[in-house]
Amino acid sequence: MTALTKTAAVIVTFNRSGKLMNVLDALAGQTWRPDIVLVVDNASTDDTQALVEARGKTDPSLRYLKLPVNIGGAGGFHAGLKAAYGMGAHYFWISDDDAYPQPDAIEKLVRAIQQFEADNTWRPSFAASRVEWIDGTLCEMNTPRTVWDWPRFVRPDAAWALVDSASFVSILVPRWAVEAHGLPIPDYFIWFDDAEYTRRLSRSYPGIFVPESRVVHDTPDNRGVNFGLIDAKSLWKFRYGARNEASWRRREGGWPSLISYAFGVRQQMVRGNVPGKYRREIYRAILRGATFRPRIEQVKAD
Repeated sequence: MTALTKTAAVIVTFNRSGKLMNVLDALAGQTWRPDIVLVVDNASTDDTQALVEARGKTDPSLRYLKLPVNIGGAGGFHAGLKAAYGMGAHYFWISDDDAYPQPDAIEKLVRAIQQFEADNTWRPSFAASRVEWIDGTLCEMNTPRTVWDWPRFVRPDAAWALVDSASFVSILVPRWAVEAHGLPIPDYFIWFDDAEYTRRLSRSYPGIFVPESRVVHDTPDNRGVNFGLIDAKSLWKFRYGARNEASWRRREGGWPSLISYAFGVRQQMVRGNVPGKYRREIYRAILRGATFRPRIEQVKAD
C-alpha cells in the first residue's frame, strides 16, 4: 500500500462479541487488509473487551476504544471516525459488528473509487457495498438510494451507480470527504445517522454503489424501514428514526419537507394498522424533530 491508501476499519459494537469476532476474522482475511482495525465498544457488559484485547496481542493493526457509556451507533461511529481520522488514515471502511465482508470487499471499494476518479475526474464521496442477508438476497434495510441520473457512468465492466444515501454497513469514505463535511451526528443516537451523513457527503458529489463488493448482514430478519411495521419491541428505534429524519427534513427542506414526511409516515402506519398509542408516540417524535438542531462537528484539515 502507498502512503495515500492507508485504510482504517471502524466497527461499532455492543454486547455481540461472537459476531464481532466473525467480523474481525473476515477483516483478517481481506485481500486489501486495513492498516488499522478500530473496534469502538459502546460500553459492552459481555466479554467483548477481553476477547478484543487478547486478539490484539497478536494483531498489531487492532485498536480498541471503549466508551464509558452507550452512546448509540451514531455516537460510536462519530467517536470511531474521529479517532481513525486522527490516526492519519486516508480511507475509512465503516461497518456494523454483525456484517461480514467477503474477502475482496474492501479492495473492490478502494479500486472502484480510484478507477472512477481516473476515468471521470469526479471524486465519489463514498463507495457502498452490496449488502446481502444471510440467504444471499438483498438486505432490505441497507439498500442505497440512487440519484436521478444514477446510470450515467454504468458500463458492462463497471456497474457503479450513483447514490446519495447508504447505510453504515460496509461503506468506504475518503479522507477528503470527512475534511469537507465533518463527522456523523452523535446526538442522533441511532437510526438515520448514516442516511444523514452520506447525504451530507453527497453535497460534494454522489457516492457510488459497488455491487461486486459484497457483505453479509447477519440480522434476525430481512425487513426494510417501514413505519407500518412498528410493534412494542421496535417502537423505541422508530421514535429515534422519526425524530432524526424530521430534524434533517426541517434543516434541509423546511416546513414543506417536514410536513410531507409526517404525512408519509402517517400513511405507512395507517396501512400497517399500527395501534393508536404507538402512532401518537411517533407523532410526538416528529414534533420533537422539528426543533431538534444537533451540532455537526468538523475536523481539522491537514
